[in-house]
Amino acid sequence: MATHEVTNQVPPLTGHDVAADPALLSWVDDADLHELGRLAGSDEWQERGRLVNTYPPVLHTHDRYGNRIDEVEFHPAWHELMNVAVTHGLHAYVDGGHLERAAKFYVWSQVEAGHGCPISMTYAAVPALRVAPELAATYEPLLTSRTYDFGLKAPLGKRGLIAGMSMTEKQGGSDVRGNTTVARPVADGYVLTGHKWFTSAPMSDMFLTLAQAPGGLTCFLVPRVLPDGARNRFYLQRLKDKLGNKSNASAEIEYQEAFAWRIGDEGRGVRTIIEMVNMTRLDCVLGSAAGMRAGLRQAAHHAAHRKAFGNYLIDQPAMRNVLADLAVESEAATTAAMWLAQHRPRLGLAVTKYWVCKRGPAHAAEALECLGGNGYIEDSGMPRLFRESPLMSIWEGSGNVAALDVLRAMQKEPQTVQEFHETVSGVDPRVDKALNELALSDVDESQARRVVERMALILQGALLVKHGHPAVADAFCASRLGGDWGNAFGTLPRNTDFAAIIDRAVPKL
Repeated sequence: MATHEVTNQVPPLTGHDVAADPALLSWVDDADLHELGRLAGSDEWQERGRLVNTYPPVLHTHDRYGNRIDEVEFHPAWHELMNVAVTHGLHAYVDGGHLERAAKFYVWSQVEAGHGCPISMTYAAVPALRVAPELAATYEPLLTSRTYDFGLKAPLGKRGLIAGMSMTEKQGGSDVRGNTTVARPVADGYVLTGHKWFTSAPMSDMFLTLAQAPGGLTCFLVPRVLPDGARNRFYLQRLKDKLGNKSNASAEIEYQEAFAWRIGDEGRGVRTIIEMVNMTRLDCVLGSAAGMRAGLRQAAHHAAHRKAFGNYLIDQPAMRNVLADLAVESEAATTAAMWLAQHRPRLGLAVTKYWVCKRGPAHAAEALECLGGNGYIEDSGMPRLFRESPLMSIWEGSGNVAALDVLRAMQKEPQTVQEFHETVSGVDPRVDKALNELALSDVDESQARRVVERMALILQGALLVKHGHPAVADAFCASRLGGDWGNAFGTLPRNTDFAAIIDRAVPKL
């Protein structure tokens, strides 16, 4: 008798269009997006995503002769993923095209998240670089070029450039005003000396960084290779061994009188680089929303094909509640992300960055659990998704930083509070009730997370009512704002339209 006959296993989720996402398509629906979606859903590109995480980058500080080279070796699939992202413009900051770019970034991130880091930073570098018009005029065309040109060469000798970010130091982390890297003026620029604790994508062509100039903390542009083709004094000390995001190299680096150009006035480094930070925060929301959609898709696909106790899981009431709840959370995140990409409001971005990115790990854990033991093994792809999920909440300011930033924005820019009220008021009684109960005039820092969480839920509820499916909006408002909800996913109220919500979640193969 055969003991290894395979039955009741779920077929691979390949050969579908990742862009066939109802919450996304209500914002953007064009041929380019679906072309990228079909690539993202193919077995070929999903395999590339697996390979770059199975074989992470390797640092080579010296060549065989002892010469310093500071090169990072990537699996070939990394460059293939980067090439698709660049040729489709996911890295390119184009005035007026943020929504379309966000939709593509959301879709392609579901193939592999790690390479989205340099793509995001290149996109975000342009508005900060524009503070220095001469530098922007020189390098913006290359930072927005749709040609991926990997390798250490003089910047102006390349067909396209990738940008990175190098801000945090070991003594300060998010407290960048405590940075100790020193910038000394020289002819045609500055030279920087110091140690950076976390530099994202160290094989990028140029980096926005912070250093203490004579006039205070200042923003600089540091090239890896100087205009004359010589290597800059920019040395990689080690690559970080991270929980997730394994495909992307992150490094500790040292500047030893590395040449740099100043961006903005001395002493205004934080104000200058915040232009880059705000755009990467948008991509944190997009990345978390993409991870939720990827986890939901796997969970719904599994439940549609797996039987237990005589019925498909997707037909069993307890599982239907879990899937619907995961779908509601996912659609709320996607809707908020697309709205942010279109409008980019100061307060809404900070609020949503805090909450959506916080929800990512819980959502990933529940989606993984829907697959049971099958979801706990690497072959399913769910462990990688789970390991990626905390990053977006940590990157560009972890929970407390993001929540306190909301409080500062309300205090320094009171008009943002009025704009928030105008966005959410009058769309649903449950939203209005929650808004009326929210006291924003005198928020103690100890209550920052509580207030920002509530603001995020109010904003998501209002946006779903305006832009989402009625069944999803009603379930969100009843549970998240109306209080008819438990403490775990799968506790939506009895009168939820489970069929309509789940139908939107199951991938159409």
